[in-house]
Amino acid sequence: MKPNTEHITIQTSSKLLEDFISEVMLTPRLKAIEWSKITKQTPGLKIGYPAQHIASLLTGVEGRRSAARGDDLADGSEVKGCNRIDQLDTCKSCGNKVLRYETKCNFCESTSIIRKDDSKWLLTIKSESELKLYTEKIDRLIFILLDYPNFSNNDFETLSIKAYEIWPKQNETFKQILNDYYHSIYLEHIKLDAKKTPAPKNFWPYSFQFYKCKPIKTYECLITDINTKPIIQTTTYIEPTQDRSSLTPEDVPTVILNNEELDLVLSNHFVEFDKKHSSIISFWNSLTPKQRSTKANKEKLYKEIPIIPHSYLDCIDLRDTSKAVPHATEYSRR
Repeated sequence: MKPNTEHITIQTSSKLLEDFISEVMLTPRLKAIEWSKITKQTPGLKIGYPAQHIASLLTGVEGRRSAARGDDLADGSEVKGCNRIDQLDTCKSCGNKVLRYETKCNFCESTSIIRKDDSKWLLTIKSESELKLYTEKIDRLIFILLDYPNFSNNDFETLSIKAYEIWPKQNETFKQILNDYYHSIYLEHIKLDAKKTPAPKNFWPYSFQFYKCKPIKTYECLITDINTKPIIQTTTYIEPTQDRSSLTPEDVPTVILNNEELDLVLSNHFVEFDKKHSSIISFWNSLTPKQRSTKANKEKLYKEIPIIPHSYLDCIDLRDTSKAVPHATEYSRR
């Protein structure tokens, strides 16, 4: 999990990343919002190519000039982008589309709006060779994510840009997920209708599968006042040459675990939890299985133990990946 320094040719920095984000992504977006008020078209800008620029500036590795038809980076790294900014929302009353900056439906004037944050990373695997490419040949996948960190509070003035890395050759869980998708979903769909191409593998940010793969965050910036005068603050920046195996994977929001998984974690790490959270552990152990399923009791536990170490997931088996996985939103203490 050590980057190949032979390919690190860009003299990069967190400041260079901030300049790119400001000049190429935020400033044009402000213009797009103004035009959107006239045209009523979405101001959302595609993240695909900007994600590759971010990946190059973050890793110091140039692109292959492939335009998505070859290696994304010169060292063979694959880049995936997911943009949850400016998704089209839906009016709950009449079903028409609502732009993200609109506070009410333009058709029926209802303020009951379903806000969307269901974009995900897509992994296209349509053959054994493509499966081997992802699981045996690519050293590193870089996942870029744009989202609203305070989405649950309807805060659309603050966004974040994050980058995560997964190194497939050293990640058995990630390989299992892709193998299960190809053999249990893709090929099974082909058997049913060979003329219909199955959907690509959906890899959801903040999902159980995501955390189970122990992603490593290499970049994060927080951008406030995005619709007026954006201010960028870098909170995480990992130098391109740093050995990723020395970094700690993302810890896990307790809320993503189901009851059975939660009980496994608490029982397997009872001593560690009891030292720090003896009161809530005693309370939790006094409950019946039915009582543990109630929203109030769960929220009481989540409040006391919002995050668990990534290593604690080792006692939990990977969920059945032959079924669709619903999207998730990052847990926030705000």
